[in-house]
Amino acid sequence: MNGRVHLVGAGPGDADLLTLRAARLLAIADVVVHDRLVGPDVLALCRPDAELVDVSKHPGADAAAQDDINELLVARAQAGLDVVRLKGGDPFVFARGAEEAQALSAAGVPFDCVPGVSSALAAPAAAGIAVTYRELARSVVIVTGHARALDDQDWPALAAADTLVVLMGAATAGELTRRLIAGGRPRDTPAAAIQDATLPGQRDVRSTLADLSEAIAEAGLRAPLVLVIGTVAALDLRRSPLLEAIA
Repeated sequence: MNGRVHLVGAGPGDADLLTLRAARLLAIADVVVHDRLVGPDVLALCRPDAELVDVSKHPGADAAAQDDINELLVARAQAGLDVVRLKGGDPFVFARGAEEAQALSAAGVPFDCVPGVSSALAAPAAAGIAVTYRELARSVVIVTGHARALDDQDWPALAAADTLVVLMGAATAGELTRRLIAGGRPRDTPAAAIQDATLPGQRDVRSTLADLSEAIAEAGLRAPLVLVIGTVAALDLRRSPLLEAIA
């Protein structure tokens, strides 16, 4: 007898930012398969007797770990269980949800996707940055900062983006900024880095693009970080009188 798998976005961190459907599914799921970006306040919403499986990935083992996760989801569902695959942010925004969906489809396991609030949008907002803003930024581009993806990027195109949001860029911030500057982005472009967005320990720093890596190091920020590059990164709408202009 087949169960079902729900690919669920846990949002950027704060449990209050879960969707209502995500919270309802956590309350009834037999199994919750989660990664390291899902905090204890979110997991506290799970059914008390649910099986919680931590599948946090480790550097150098991503490919094998993903295969194991796919097999785990298929096996639990084929055992007739209701499974939530709980991912930080949104399942289909740099979260490998598409790969899991393909594996479930190939095995004939029914599944659905519950979108989550991506940190690519939530982190800037929590830091008072509007990634689009009339007259300043009419578009936003979201990219991964993972080291293995750097050589695949069109750096002149990224350098021309109104607002560039980088996920998983803590370890590569220095190389990212170097390549963007080489691609044509001015060195004095405003930039920001945000840690633990939406959580009580949230911290953020502002600098120029050229100084971003140094600013991150001086502030002692740690991964995972969300980087924002573009004119809007100079704004802080939590404190700025510009709030009145967009009210």
